[in-house]
Amino acid sequence: MKHYDRSRSLCEWERLAEWREKMRDSLAAEESNTISPFHLLSIPGVSAAEQRLSADLWLKDRIDASAGERADLRFSYDAVSKPKIRLGYLSCDFHDHATSFLLAELFEAHDRQFFEVFAYSYGADDGKDMRQRLCRSFDRFVDLQALSLSEAAQAIHDDGVDILVDLKGYTRGTRTEILSYRPAPIQVNYLGYPGTLGGDFCDYIITDPYLTPAACAADYSEAFAYLPDSYQPHGRHAEIGKLTKRAQHGLDAHSFVFCCFNQAYKITPEVFDIWCRLLYSVPGSVLWLLKNSQAKGRLRNEAYQRGIAPDRLIFADDLPQIEHLGRLALADLVLDTQPYNAHTTASDALWVGVPLVTCAGDTFASRVAGSLLHAIGLPELIAADLESYYDIALELATSPARLSELKQKLADNRLSTPLFDIKAYTRHLEALYKTMWQRHAAGDLPTAIGQTEPLL
Repeated sequence: MKHYDRSRSLCEWERLAEWREKMRDSLAAEESNTISPFHLLSIPGVSAAEQRLSADLWLKDRIDASAGERADLRFSYDAVSKPKIRLGYLSCDFHDHATSFLLAELFEAHDRQFFEVFAYSYGADDGKDMRQRLCRSFDRFVDLQALSLSEAAQAIHDDGVDILVDLKGYTRGTRTEILSYRPAPIQVNYLGYPGTLGGDFCDYIITDPYLTPAACAADYSEAFAYLPDSYQPHGRHAEIGKLTKRAQHGLDAHSFVFCCFNQAYKITPEVFDIWCRLLYSVPGSVLWLLKNSQAKGRLRNEAYQRGIAPDRLIFADDLPQIEHLGRLALADLVLDTQPYNAHTTASDALWVGVPLVTCAGDTFASRVAGSLLHAIGLPELIAADLESYYDIALELATSPARLSELKQKLADNRLSTPLFDIKAYTRHLEALYKTMWQRHAAGDLPTAIGQTEPLL
């Protein structure tokens, strides 16, 4: 799998179909601890059912090996009525990280009349402002770095956490395996991982009706906990840095700037084909990408092979979040990746007023940008297939009046639609937590909760 990781980071696509079939063979043979579920999220053609099978197999050996240790812990839970529900958020990203940028205002907005809010961190303290802000936003901030999995589970259980919310899933640095020890009576998969965790150790996944319609429930081990709008939080106080000039970033003042700041592993040859078609069809336009020193030359060569001058790909340096948001506003149109959509990068674009075109698929990861666009009142930017995706983007790039109209609609909707209404979002999320707790206290098993009507 290391070779696969390197190939995707380099945008080496020649063996992509081969890797997909090897992964499918491994899944068919039910080989455990072989195919990381995270890898399947960005491979075209992989179904949500295959993603679930991968998740079911991923931790199987490790969970089997810890069976005795988990039995010795014998965790039990008190379901009696209590004045406050104790939430525990588990992550290694409580620092200057995309997940924390999305969640900071939610943690601060939690209603302390009904909830106690604990953080369980197993990541490094980077010493930056976000870490200090997060420490202040919790009622208790617990560092689990030095503890083993079972010791971490014991610490969470000893704190009497009612609902343990995992913010990592199968992403880098994860210790989601802590959930397999069942330190809390209710365990939730939320935000950090766009898919199912598999197994039987997580009760609910926070989602919305567009992301996961009820008909796809069999592809998830968790019950759906539906928020009414988008599953993704975003505050209203994310500071946007001073708008700079295009020339400072290697962009021509008069070029149409297509933009995608997703990580290189999300870029597929099918999507890159569309991007190059757009560059060909819009003379003088450029494609602004996040710099990846390993993939930069490769992508320029791929563009050349498609008849596009390599210098029409412009690469942006990493910047602190505030400066990045100021820079991002220089783009004309954001182009999404598929099947692994933009997530935080999508809401960043909408926050600074840049429209985003996406192509929706059938998996959680491929419907995130569509979820955000529904929540901000711009469903017309969601394409059903790649050809429609091309058509929408081309119309916006060649019709200044239409693009201006759309940008005005985005500006009007920015603070009047649900996407960035963090207070309303937090109340909706808290309502789900209350329902989870009420069901547990009544002895009811997890089931789909919240608004379940699908969005088109």
